[in-house]
Amino acid sequence: MPLSHDHIRTTVDTYLARHPYERDQLGALLGALDDPTDIASRSTFTGHVTCAAIVVDPLGHVLHVLHLASGKALPPGGHAEPCDESLAAAALRELHEETGIPPQAVTPWPGYETVPLDIDIHDMDARPSKGEPGHVHFDLRFLFRLHTADEVPVVLQEEEVGGIEWRLADRVSSTTLREKLLKLPLQVKPEVANTSALIYNDRGEYLLHLRDYFPGRIWEPGMWSLLGGGREPQDATLEDTVRRELAEEAGLDIDDLTPFGTEYASDEGGATVSIAIYAGRWNGDPRELHLTEGVMLAWFAADDLHRLRIAPTTGDLVRRHAASLPANTAPLSGLAPQEERRASPHGTVLNAIGVHLYLERPDGTVLLGLRHPNSAFAPSTWHVLAVH
Repeated sequence: MPLSHDHIRTTVDTYLARHPYERDQLGALLGALDDPTDIASRSTFTGHVTCAAIVVDPLGHVLHVLHLASGKALPPGGHAEPCDESLAAAALRELHEETGIPPQAVTPWPGYETVPLDIDIHDMDARPSKGEPGHVHFDLRFLFRLHTADEVPVVLQEEEVGGIEWRLADRVSSTTLREKLLKLPLQVKPEVANTSALIYNDRGEYLLHLRDYFPGRIWEPGMWSLLGGGREPQDATLEDTVRRELAEEAGLDIDDLTPFGTEYASDEGGATVSIAIYAGRWNGDPRELHLTEGVMLAWFAADDLHRLRIAPTTGDLVRRHAASLPANTAPLSGLAPQEERRASPHGTVLNAIGVHLYLERPDGTVLLGLRHPNSAFAPSTWHVLAVH
């Protein structure tokens, strides 16, 4: 559904709280927000919102694209679409459409996750070929950092973009944007903004979260991971971040959370992501928690992690923490010892009888199990319970 007036107004009001001296020059935007017309729609020719992605690489260069329609080098951006969940999401979508740079290759600049760095109002010439009269763009510019200094693969939107250019901040085309960028420490890496919770019980087991299987949309789809997430503007500390994430994702409130260290993982784009780890003890039943993201929560002993689809870095982290626990909380393996198999008589023809257990609740939901990655049949897939 289209972006709401409330979302746009809240974003603009938050921006003006930081830049109150710009209220007069944004009068046209504020007036449009008081009007019942849909300023998120590109067909509102009295003026509508556009969103741009200001992407800064680790060396402080700012991404520009050559827009064929105007002949100008500008930050990638464009109109909002009904599929956009937020103004910042619209900027990321436009970045991907115009340059091929995926959203996973960038991260919001700390403190600018939901607030634009700059808002600009400019006139657009009429385009009779597209049936567009002259109109006004209210351009909201969101700030992102590119994860890597290496060259990023680019796939241009050829019908609209003629090339890209990385410019130093003092050569950015927009005056207001340039002034704001020059006030930021563009070559200083942002602080750690991600957290994970290493939750264990008195049996030495660890609480793991099975993530949704949405390839290309989320990090580590369909894998077991730790609860946690990214820092938001209201979080005063990283401990506030991890506590908020535990409450939002699972309704969990851990009395004692202590820092365990900082880990480094690689996202889908190959960039290094730093994660602050907090450890805490909890002895509850995960089946009683209200999970708002992912598939399920479950306890696992460190010795059983090889059975799971889990990132090597996460598995190593759990094992290191398990090794640091006192003997009375040493991890226990849930696996029974294998029975010795007797040799088959000579001439035996091997046959297998398979049994599937189909369990269905009254509401129609069916119990499935996630098969081991090394399974000979249907590895790493959800399947009804089966045995030979």
